[in-house]
Amino acid sequence: MNLNNTTQIDRYKKLIQFIDKNFKEEINIEKIEAISHYSYRNINRIFQALHNETIGKYIKRIRLEKAAEYLKYSEEQVSDIAINIGFSDVASFGKAFRKKFNCSPISFRKSTKNIQTKSQQVLKRLQQKPLLHTIEILPEFDVLYLEHKGSHQNLKAIEKTWDRFIQYCDNKQLIFDESIFFSEIIDDNEITDDLQCRTNVAIILKKPLSFVPKGLFQVKPHASQKYVKFVHKGTNEQLLDTYNHIYSSWMIDIQLEFEDKPTLEFYVNHHEEIPKSDLITEIYIPVK
Repeated sequence: MNLNNTTQIDRYKKLIQFIDKNFKEEINIEKIEAISHYSYRNINRIFQALHNETIGKYIKRIRLEKAAEYLKYSEEQVSDIAINIGFSDVASFGKAFRKKFNCSPISFRKSTKNIQTKSQQVLKRLQQKPLLHTIEILPEFDVLYLEHKGSHQNLKAIEKTWDRFIQYCDNKQLIFDESIFFSEIIDDNEITDDLQCRTNVAIILKKPLSFVPKGLFQVKPHASQKYVKFVHKGTNEQLLDTYNHIYSSWMIDIQLEFEDKPTLEFYVNHHEEIPKSDLITEIYIPVK
C-alpha cells in the first residue's frame, strides 16, 4: 500500500475500524470487499503487510484476547464469553484459546484470580491505605489520534509516536494553552503480544477540523462514558506500580464492574519544565 495514496489509506482505515467495531460478529468476504473496495485476495495481502497477519488471523486473535480480558476482569460464564465473542460453541472456543494461551479458559481465569488474591494479601500486610478515587462521567467529544503499536513499557517508542503526533498537531495549528492530550490504552499488555499492543495518542478537538487528516492520523467521536478516576503523581516509569495497586485493590476498594472500553490517561502537566517527580497523570478506568 502506498501511504501517500489518500484513497488507499482511507479504505484501509475504514476496514480496520469496521473490524475493530464488529469483530464479535460474522465478518465474511463480501463485507470486507464492500468496505475496502478491493478483492479479498488483494486487501488480505495489504493487511498482512501492515499487520504481519492475515485478516482472518487478526479477527481470531482479537476475539481470543477479548475473551481473556473477560476471563480476567469479569465473572461471566465461559460459555457466555465464547458466544459473546463470536464462537459458535464452547468446544471450538476452548480449543482456540488453549492453542493461543497454552491453557484452558478455566485455568487462565484461576491463574489471574490467584495473582489478584496474592496481590491483595501483600497490600493487606503492608497496610496500604485505600486508593483515593472519584466517579466521573466524561461527556462526548471529538478527538484526533494516531495509533501506536508496541509494549506499553517501551516508553521511548511511545515517546517517538507522541513527538510525531505533536509535530503534526503543531503544523496544523491545533495546539493551544488549554489543549488536552491523552492516551487510549486499548489492549492489555499481559494478554496481547508486544508487537500488536495498541495505544492511541490523542488530542481533544475544540472544533471540527477544516481539513481531512492524511496518512494514519484519524478523527473519531469519543462517546460519553462513566469512569473511575485515579491520580498518579510521579514518572511515567512508575505508572505500572499505580496500575498494579489499582487492579489488586479493585475488589476491596472499588467494587464496580469494568466496562469493555479503553482505559484513558490524561496528562495534566506533562511539560519539559516540570520535574518528573511532579508529573500528574489522571487514569480513567471505564465502568458500568
